[in-house]
Amino acid sequence: MMNDDNFLSIDRLVEFGLGVSVAQQMVNSMNHMIQNTIMPGLQTPFLSNGPTSFHVILDGKPAGPFSESELSRLITEGKVRKESHVWYPGMAQWDLVERVPAVLRLVALAPPPFHPEG
Repeated sequence: MMNDDNFLSIDRLVEFGLGVSVAQQMVNSMNHMIQNTIMPGLQTPFLSNGPTSFHVILDGKPAGPFSESELSRLITEGKVRKESHVWYPGMAQWDLVERVPAVLRLVALAPPPFHPEG
């Protein structure tokens, strides 16, 4: 014979189980969102799948190939600027650095020129 107290206990257990299940789904959903969130500035720019060698116009003549680190050095030294021409395998023709995102990002990452006060 079943009384009302037994029914209420079962009802409460079912509610508790549903609550735990919903909470687990919410936690899993939030963990998935956090793991797939892209944080600006945390990606290492040199781990891209972009071009691996570049040619630039230096002193009016084609030069290269240069690796990303070599090209970064040329940018830091001021030898390659946004107005410089660049080409890498896969490009149809030479173009300005400011119109080539793979190279423009290197310009953006370069430190500004240092001018000692004195």
